[in-house]
Amino acid sequence: MKTILVTGASGFTGRHFVSLANKLGYECVALCHKTTDRIEGCTSVVVADITNKTELKAQLCKLKPNFVVHLAAISFVPHGDVTDIYRANLIGTTNLIDCLVELKLPIEKVLVASSGNVYGNNTQLPIEESMPFTPVNDYAVSKSAMELALSVRFNQLPIIIVRPFNYTGVGQAEHFLIPKIVSAFKRNDNSIELGNLEVARDFSDVRDVVTAYIKLLESDVKSEVFNVCTGVATSLLSVINLLNEFSGYKINVEVNPDFVRGNEIKELYGDNTKLVKAIGEYQNYELLDTLNWMYKP
Repeated sequence: MKTILVTGASGFTGRHFVSLANKLGYECVALCHKTTDRIEGCTSVVVADITNKTELKAQLCKLKPNFVVHLAAISFVPHGDVTDIYRANLIGTTNLIDCLVELKLPIEKVLVASSGNVYGNNTQLPIEESMPFTPVNDYAVSKSAMELALSVRFNQLPIIIVRPFNYTGVGQAEHFLIPKIVSAFKRNDNSIELGNLEVARDFSDVRDVVTAYIKLLESDVKSEVFNVCTGVATSLLSVINLLNEFSGYKINVEVNPDFVRGNEIKELYGDNTKLVKAIGEYQNYELLDTLNWMYKP
């Protein structure tokens, strides 16, 4: 049984990743920044602040994982503290990689989660991995800087960077758009406040995303970057219409100007050709399936 060290194992993506890894016969060890008794699916929990290199190194030296999957990050774009975003997403990641190198741990592969947000308002669609970074918020800048820092470490460890576009599923926090909308329907709310309904995103199912991550760990590729996406953009208005059908009633949508960002990315969808070529087909769910799963879990 091979072992995967998972940062962010208690988060939305982490929980789904650990669940799938267990089903496929992997042992998972969680690396968390605060004390916790247990995380479902993990055989043990190691506590360390990844922004504190000394503390992190002291804990990592006790471990000998086969793989490392780095999911820990501040992933909510409008997070209030910019310093937190850069410390967690940039410093935390470089600390982790540098500790693994310095300790000379026999790591087969490290998978690091970046974001499709690094592409910003790219007008050339679908977006391929070779397209330049044009970040429009601090979250995206932090991920872009993280990738640049990792690129100079590619010769030190077998690293894979994944750029997931938007994805959702059961268990995602309600401050994210799709869970917010689904929860309003499940409560039978009369109305909901949203921003620009014409904003269109490439929505994946979290179950497909973690499947891609596992398949990349098991593949021969390394020192590469992959989009994780569907190649299809769906507007928030379309999501509302689908849920109108599920619920049997029509919710009243009120556009709140405070929710409309001045630097809003209007349309974003990617090209997953490179990923499919590397791991084969991995998508089992369409957005309709995902919404149905979330509406009737």
